[in-house]
Amino acid sequence: MPMDRPAPDPRKLLDHWEEWESGETPPGRVMSDLKTGGLRDLLQGLADQRDS
Repeated sequence: MPMDRPAPDPRKLLDHWEEWESGETPPGRVMSDLKTGGLRDLLQGLADQRDS
């Protein structure tokens, strides 16, 4: 049975991005955090809104 994922939190995703920009977190860790944080889902939702 698949687990339900929480909705992406844009603030958390931005925080992860800013950690990378400031050099606090290595790129691989940031990519992992963005992926598990739902960046793809957030972007898909925005793309779908734009296409509507």
